[in-house]
Amino acid sequence: MNMKKDVTIIITALTLICMTAGAQTKKWSLQECIDYAVENNIALRQSRNAHLAGLEDTYQAKAAMFPSLNASASQGITNRPFSESGNSTVVGSDVYSTSKATSWSGNYGLNAGMTLLSGGSLRTALKQSRLQNSADSLSVEENTNDVVISIVKAYMQCLYAIEAVKVSESTAEASKAQLDRAVELKNAGEIGKVDVAQLESQHASDLYQITSAKATLDNYKLQLKQLLELGVSDEIELEEPTDDEAGILRLLPAKEEVYANALESMPEIKKAGLNVQAADLSIRQAKSAYSPTLSATASIGTTNVSGVSGSFGSQLEKNFNESIGLSLQIPILQGRKAKTAVNKAKIEAENSRLEQMSVEKTLLKEVEDTYLEAVSAQSKYTSAKEQAKYAEQSYELTAEQFNVGMKNTVELITARNNLLNARVQLLQSKYTALMNNALLNIYQGNYKIK
Repeated sequence: MNMKKDVTIIITALTLICMTAGAQTKKWSLQECIDYAVENNIALRQSRNAHLAGLEDTYQAKAAMFPSLNASASQGITNRPFSESGNSTVVGSDVYSTSKATSWSGNYGLNAGMTLLSGGSLRTALKQSRLQNSADSLSVEENTNDVVISIVKAYMQCLYAIEAVKVSESTAEASKAQLDRAVELKNAGEIGKVDVAQLESQHASDLYQITSAKATLDNYKLQLKQLLELGVSDEIELEEPTDDEAGILRLLPAKEEVYANALESMPEIKKAGLNVQAADLSIRQAKSAYSPTLSATASIGTTNVSGVSGSFGSQLEKNFNESIGLSLQIPILQGRKAKTAVNKAKIEAENSRLEQMSVEKTLLKEVEDTYLEAVSAQSKYTSAKEQAKYAEQSYELTAEQFNVGMKNTVELITARNNLLNARVQLLQSKYTALMNNALLNIYQGNYKIK
């Protein structure tokens, strides 16, 4: 016996077992899917970047209210190859006599400016920019809600598809057992070939339903993976809810309470209100074009020229100058530009108010539809649960009677189809209730699923 070889085999086996255990697909809960999507969704990350870019615009609008300061320096060389001595050089507004055909000169200065009066346009621009920052932040929240709602729907569709596969497999197992029993009855001469053929066809149909249900599940999982921005090689398995009954039949708040909470919490409502305020500021901004603009300027500077008596430093000191001034611009005729801008701003303000009303009505419709579907799904679930129970009892009794020759194949298949339909309806009402309960939670400003 080769001990070294045996040890190597054992180590290799243990390594494979550990790798298999480590490679197990992570099971995702609904809340984990939501948290991951909110953090990694590309569209959400882009909207956050748009908000950050808007903040930079606000910083710039605020800085526009303060003085500007610029430094300038210029240095040049002048060559006069055919000139005689005693030429003059012009630097700025001064004329200097030089004794050289080639000379250099320079200008150096600091210039400052500030808008003193502009009809409030700078302050209005700053207020508009801050409102836009708030609107961008609400856009991030709005996009977050859209992603969360998409995740909830996709997750519930996956859970429904998982149970649909189980129902299909269970149905196929039952039809296989009935087919085997039918073959025994045919061999015993109690039923004919037609009955067996019917059950064979039914079993083949059940096997096809398994394949179809698995394909539907794969499609729903793919949609969920895409929402989570997972890679092509990533697999995803879902945690099944543990408190289905409590989650399905939980007591719903009054519809009016849900809508009132939605008006207070949903970002699109707040954003519409901010858009109204921004539109009003646009009117004020347009009216500022009627007002005069007063600006102040100040500067200090100096010059120097080569070939002139005095050192570089003494020239700078001698030529040092200071200036200060005011500039006033009064609009008189502007080709109706200001009036047109004001009138268009008023129209946009009215449109923003209409848009606010439209957003509120859209939210009301969404809340009412979701609430109605949640109530209806709860009622359907209760009824479907009873229906499934009785359909199962009926099928079991019919199957027993078929096995002893008291029921024919048509009656067995009918009872089996009734049971299948009841189970499907139970699944549909179950996950419709869970989904709409979660959506009502989101409409009230909380995407933490309880």
